[in-house]
Amino acid sequence: MTTPSHLYIGLMSGTSMDGVDGVLADFADGKITTIKAAFTSFPPALRSELMALQANSDNEIEREALAANQLAFCYADCVAALLPEAPGPVAAVAVHGQTIRHRPELGFTRQTNNPALLAEVTGIDVIADFRSRDIAAGGQGAPLVPAFHQAQFGQPGQTRVVVNIGGIGNISVLRADGSVSGFDTGPGNVLMDAWIGRHLGKEYDADGAWAATGTVNQLLLGILLEEPYFAQPAPKSTGRDLFHADWLDARLAQCPAMAPEDVQATLTALTAQTIAHAISNETTEVDAVYVCGGGAYNGTLLRELAAALGGKTRVESTAVLGVAPNRVEALAFAWLGYRFTQREAGNLAAVTGAKGPRILGALYPA
Repeated sequence: MTTPSHLYIGLMSGTSMDGVDGVLADFADGKITTIKAAFTSFPPALRSELMALQANSDNEIEREALAANQLAFCYADCVAALLPEAPGPVAAVAVHGQTIRHRPELGFTRQTNNPALLAEVTGIDVIADFRSRDIAAGGQGAPLVPAFHQAQFGQPGQTRVVVNIGGIGNISVLRADGSVSGFDTGPGNVLMDAWIGRHLGKEYDADGAWAATGTVNQLLLGILLEEPYFAQPAPKSTGRDLFHADWLDARLAQCPAMAPEDVQATLTALTAQTIAHAISNETTEVDAVYVCGGGAYNGTLLRELAAALGGKTRVESTAVLGVAPNRVEALAFAWLGYRFTQREAGNLAAVTGAKGPRILGALYPA
């Protein structure tokens, strides 16, 4: 009899849409061990098309299908970069897909992907479509990472908050008693990336250097904070469907003209303050805040977050807990793939609002 493999590959391409993060992980003996990580950038044409598909456009069905095929080959390239380090056969590739619509209030979410093609190209079982089952059970379908955060980072007797700052920000509150809560806080990097792209032609504000040259505009910040989503109770989730360049432009139109770097500084403050407010509203007892995602590499943003938390809460990267910030989400989906094959729930109903725990994902056998 063949011994079941405990090796899984997790793939994540998030709302920043810069490429694919992948990890090869071992789940033997109930432990989570990262063996190898890889990153595959998106070709510029694919990134532009995925960006365009975020909004209504002509010939969407065909264009999405073609983009999904290209995406599958990017995923396959990332898998190929990981396989040489595998000490044995890989049980499955768990892949999130690229979100182009997230409308849980309408009962659907859509992650562009062609998992059948990925299984065909790699010759490995593929597990995909992790969010739909939670939404079918009345949940938000997001965030799904708090369950993994608890498994990887939870510590009995300590209240830890894990903050993921990708395109969208989300928090996982891992309480000392073992209970967990979490939700999307609002914009992470999405508005900052869009603004620096418009003015400097860059994909992101490295280390928040441009924002650091500006001054926060309190009038604009106040207008931005009036967005009803921020006051909406959990469970809740959001994405580019709400927070996009047109959303920002409509609010800028209510303010006198200002220097572009001041807008960038204000957008950085918006992300920091909405995350800090969310944490403060969830718990008053926090031992430490650990940040993952691309935002963990933005020093200006982390300093703003620490200040918004009153300067008394330790704010560190998840690297101090043994997982590099850019690996956490891909590792989370490897974990969700493992949970699927074990027929164990991957969601937390207290986080998503689903009717109960559900096995997440759909299998595409090799």
